[in-house]
Amino acid sequence: MTQTTVTSSTTTTTTTPSGLRSLYLIRVAFSLIWVALVVTTSASLVSTDKPTVITAVLLVVYPLWDVIATLLERRMAGTGSTDRVATTNVALGLATTAGMIIAVFSTIGTALLVFGIWALLSGAIQLVVAIRRRRTVGAQWPMVISGGLSVLAGASFAAMSASPTSSLSTIAGYSAFGAFWFLVSAIALSIRIRREKR
Repeated sequence: MTQTTVTSSTTTTTTTPSGLRSLYLIRVAFSLIWVALVVTTSASLVSTDKPTVITAVLLVVYPLWDVIATLLERRMAGTGSTDRVATTNVALGLATTAGMIIAVFSTIGTALLVFGIWALLSGAIQLVVAIRRRRTVGAQWPMVISGGLSVLAGASFAAMSASPTSSLSTIAGYSAFGAFWFLVSAIALSIRIRREKR
C-alpha cells in the first residue's frame, strides 16, 4: 500500500494534492471491494487449508493492484520518471505477485507468510514516502501512521503463518484498516486544497 513521489531525471515533479486525493479514493474503493470478497468467500479458510480458486485470485490480485496504483501515480506525475522508491515498490509488488502465485498452490499459511513479508517491506516504503512528502504535498500524517502499522502487521502475519488456526480474516482486517487511512488521507488533502484556494 505504497504511494510514491516521482522524480524526473532533469526536474523534480510531485504529484498534485488533487491527483493524489483521487488515487487515494480509488484505493479505498478497491480495498473495500477486496475485503468484502475475502470475507464472503475465504474468511473461514485456515493456514493449513489449500486456497480455493477465488481465494488464489484474490491473493494474487492484491499486490498486483499495488503495482498498478504506483504506476498510475507515476503516470500522473509525468513520463520519463526514474524515482528509486517508486521503482523499488513496483519491483517489490511484482516479486510479491510472483511469490503469491507460487504460494497459492501450497497453503493459506504460505500465502500469509508471503503477504506478511510484503506488508512489512511495503509499509517501510510507505513510511519513507510519506515522510518525504510532508513538505511538498502535506497532510501525510495518516500515511506515516499507516506505513508504521503496516510494518507491524506484516511482522505479525509472518509470525502467525505457522499457526494452524490463522486465517485470511486477519488480512481482510489489515486491508480494511488500510482503506480507512487512505480515506483519512483523502479528507486531509481535501481540507488542504480548500485552504489553498482561499
